[in-house]
Amino acid sequence: MNATSEGGNASGSFFTDVGRNVLVVILGLSINSVNATMVHTFRKHHVLRSNPRYVLFAHLVLNDMIQLTVSISVHVFSYTLRTIHVFICLLLMLPAIISNMNTPLNLGVMATECFLSVCFPLRYNNICTVKRTCILIGFIWAVSSLSVLPDVFILLATEQQHFFLSRVFCDRDNVFRSSYSKEKRNVSHILFFVLVWFTLFYTYFRVLLTAKAANADATKARSTILLHAFQVLLCMSTYALPFLLQLFRDLFPKQIVSIYFAFFVIIQIFPRFLSPIIYGLRDKTFRKYLSRYCLCVQTKA
Repeated sequence: MNATSEGGNASGSFFTDVGRNVLVVILGLSINSVNATMVHTFRKHHVLRSNPRYVLFAHLVLNDMIQLTVSISVHVFSYTLRTIHVFICLLLMLPAIISNMNTPLNLGVMATECFLSVCFPLRYNNICTVKRTCILIGFIWAVSSLSVLPDVFILLATEQQHFFLSRVFCDRDNVFRSSYSKEKRNVSHILFFVLVWFTLFYTYFRVLLTAKAANADATKARSTILLHAFQVLLCMSTYALPFLLQLFRDLFPKQIVSIYFAFFVIIQIFPRFLSPIIYGLRDKTFRKYLSRYCLCVQTKA
């Protein structure tokens, strides 16, 4: 990305870059503040900590906080420094990639939990326990980590030492340059895409068949799964990002910086804005404890 490609006025480009950086930092801090409040509310109440549903929600917002912090840091570095050393970019890239892969998997697991609570209410407490949920969260991290570890090994085996000390624009393809890494990335994205969407479709239609007109829990579960699907659609747009960027680069070559920025806000930031709304504010139980916490904070202040 070259800021001069967006116009001939260097001063205008500078102020535009500053405005974009300020905007994404404010959005990131705002979302992370809300998420931190959600996590603190979860930690303070045993009734939330003992429910697998809220354990998964707390993990989702914690993962979102990691992803937002790292991705916004890379975004700011890209605009201010333009290029950074490869080894620094790699250290930032790994948690960003892993946390980004975690999100659709976590949403798929949350959709499955909704399905079990509606379709198997009598067996739900035996199937879904906090211990099993924590093990499943560890499995999510393991799968996401294993999906990127081969790229790290290929990088270490194929690149010379001077490459890690060189400066590049911090982007996945600029670090993992092997054609094998790019092919593996596309295959793993397709597998994740098929797995998560199959889970969402299956759980939604099973809940749809189970739901009765008077069953409010089933109706709410269906709505929640649909919101998960929309969130996953936004998150998985990351997988199609290289193709979309190439398409828009060909169509609007002089607006590539603006296109990068728009995709960053839509794909990286907006889905994280939805997480606290879907399970934090829509959920009656969590909302009750959250309002108590906010009232206590206001009283102390």
